[in-house]
Amino acid sequence: MFLALSLSPGTPRRRARGKPHKLRGCIGTFEPQPLKDGLAEYALISAFRDHRFKKIEEWELENLECSWVPPLFPPVHRAAVSPEGADLISTRSVSLLTDFEDVETYLDWEVGVHGIHITFPHPSLIPVAPSPSSAPSPLGSSSSVQTRGVLKHTFSATFLPHVAEEQGWDKIETIDSAIRKAGWSGRISEDLRRALKVRRYQSRSCAVTWEDYAQWRTDNGGSL
Repeated sequence: MFLALSLSPGTPRRRARGKPHKLRGCIGTFEPQPLKDGLAEYALISAFRDHRFKKIEEWELENLECSWVPPLFPPVHRAAVSPEGADLISTRSVSLLTDFEDVETYLDWEVGVHGIHITFPHPSLIPVAPSPSSAPSPLGSSSSVQTRGVLKHTFSATFLPHVAEEQGWDKIETIDSAIRKAGWSGRISEDLRRALKVRRYQSRSCAVTWEDYAQWRTDNGGSL
């Protein structure tokens, strides 16, 4: 399950057409989750614990939209959230995440076609080829350097197939944003990019109108 929060342009009664949504948080897991518990948990995590963004503030709720994608099975709901944070207003699409593939290089995927899932070790554990001009130095080690026991050994993050295209990112920008999303705040070097383990995947969607969703929910004993 992956849950994204974004701000829609305009107001709830008058949306600004043609203007992009502003991403405000997106975090999830590839592990199956009970729908009710997973939505509640990852809505809060995306709102308050995605360190790439400021925490969601009360004034943003009126224009906040929420979309979620469960791995390998439908549905995806995109909902406008009321100031109370609970009113489901619209359902937009059903998506399947498919065609997971390990790739040879971090650039072996296409913007607008693939989502990416990256993993990498702490950059201090990545071997770096020494420069020909470099020489050993007695000051090369320090007692302040963290040991392997206190380092986070593995970082990971993902972006769904639509994210890079919606944000206007190229491949490098997407990869670097994913590294930041994974929690690494230090320098992003080419050695780090090459050390990434990348899986690409695709998404297949079909549209569902609000009327169809409302009818389905009513037929199954639910309330709106």
